[in-house]
Amino acid sequence: MDDIITQHVGSILRIQLNRPTKRNAMTSAMYVALVGIFNEAANDENTRVVLWHGAGDSFCAGNDIEDFLKNPPGPGESPQAGLMNAFLNFDKPLVVAVHGAAIGGGTTMLTHCDFIYAGESTKFQMPFINLAVVPEFGSSCSVPARIRWRRSRGWVGARWTGSPGTTTPPLWLCC
Repeated sequence: MDDIITQHVGSILRIQLNRPTKRNAMTSAMYVALVGIFNEAANDENTRVVLWHGAGDSFCAGNDIEDFLKNPPGPGESPQAGLMNAFLNFDKPLVVAVHGAAIGGGTTMLTHCDFIYAGESTKFQMPFINLAVVPEFGSSCSVPARIRWRRSRGWVGARWTGSPGTTTPPLWLCC
């Protein structure tokens, strides 16, 4: 089974994270694959928009800790940094459909996307402070930039949902 499935339908490239039994937790190989997919899509004249989503009951549970411990980022270019560079260089609309768990990198990657639709089942969590690690994907800057500093204080170690009627990040994700 492929961990990432892509499909072109007309000018839309659909990217599906496909590790539902692991809640689509990202491995080093998945980061590298996504870099290639986004870089190729950026240079493909037939791709006009990317739709990204996860298989199963979650969007992405962040890093696969087992894989992360086996393949820790070393000095220089890491797979995670490669994906961030691919996001920064991607100039086409990137639309994400989020449901279920979006934890750690599963949330922070979203701040580099253009339009995020969060379903009612979505549960966002950025556990970096609680785990005593530095927030990834530039989220200590990108979250306040997307949702304004005052609303973002304390969210780097927070958890929130995509339920309607709440003043939580799903309101800003689409802005």
